[in-house]
Amino acid sequence: MENYKMVAKTFFGFEELLEKELLQLGAQQVQKGTRMVSFYGDKGFMYKANLALRTALKILKPIHTFKATHEKGLYAGIQAIDWSTYLSVQQSFVIETTIYSETFTHSQFVSLKVKDAIVDQFREKTGLRPNIDKDFPDLRIHVHIDRELCTVSLDTSGTSLHQRGYRTATNIAPINEVLAAGILLLSGWDGQAHFIDPMCGSGTLLAEAAMIACNIPANINRKEFAFEKWQDWDSVLFDTILEALLKKTKEFHYTITGYDKAPSAVRKAKDNLENANLDEYVSISQEDFFETEKAVQGPLHMVFNPPYGERLDIQMERFYREIGDTMKQKYPNTTAWFITSNLEALKFVGLRPSRKIKLFNGKLEARLVKYELYEGSKKGKYMNN
Repeated sequence: MENYKMVAKTFFGFEELLEKELLQLGAQQVQKGTRMVSFYGDKGFMYKANLALRTALKILKPIHTFKATHEKGLYAGIQAIDWSTYLSVQQSFVIETTIYSETFTHSQFVSLKVKDAIVDQFREKTGLRPNIDKDFPDLRIHVHIDRELCTVSLDTSGTSLHQRGYRTATNIAPINEVLAAGILLLSGWDGQAHFIDPMCGSGTLLAEAAMIACNIPANINRKEFAFEKWQDWDSVLFDTILEALLKKTKEFHYTITGYDKAPSAVRKAKDNLENANLDEYVSISQEDFFETEKAVQGPLHMVFNPPYGERLDIQMERFYREIGDTMKQKYPNTTAWFITSNLEALKFVGLRPSRKIKLFNGKLEARLVKYELYEGSKKGKYMNN
């Protein structure tokens, strides 16, 4: 099977993590960009990347790049592709467009022109045309125009890869699964310690932590990928790849614990962990973090996403002060990480973070902060990494 170029898209701040994941999976010619990493692999690797990558949002397969300085050039460039290789008249397609160009300023206009070029090609050859289907297309076509350069790609993934397939019940503002996995990897979580999320919401960090600890492919529970509707779909190859990935799962010898003070959140988290077939690794209970203390011997790895904005109907200053006090007084020998988009609130934690990493939670600029919590009297003393 031939190798070809692919592009994995990700969040700002996760490019290095994704690059590392791709290298570990066996990708060739891996190159890091902004919010993306390009690489080479064959069809089997394309299946593997979609199944296994934790920090990828989408995997695109570029099929044609050309210069487009005007509308006619765009039309001609799209017509230069033999679309019957990828699509039949009976099938449906959809076009997604992103543009950074002074020539082309409306993505909808570009999508329309691209659609016309594809449809006209089929009409000229067969007298018939494939249909557009925005919800369940057989082929997703991605058009990216950067100034005068137009890249046409096939979307191999379909809906964003953060939609893992295990989360049916969510709370208000649940954390994106790819964001959760990236935060865990940035925190150095590798399954070699006990783990706790003391404000677990619908359980996303717990599920991602368990999958990382056991080396379970991130998208094992996903219902489908876009490539399953392609003309060259190879179900035998896909099953072989999946089987090989499942042989690499690991045993986990520690505990993963989740707390939430809302009974509804605990119920949802338990349902989601069960959907993911991860409930044997994770215990979830209804607790108020501020009234808990460390319940395990040895090092503890803590990662959480405190409520914010609309989710926080209590006083922000007091809330963050209590986070700091609880960690400091009741969780010795713990490495604690949390993400917040309330940058002002960090002042009230009362501890000095040993690391701050800039991320985005949706469109909100956020910080992922790390606190080293020691045994005994080192309350105010923090090691800088």
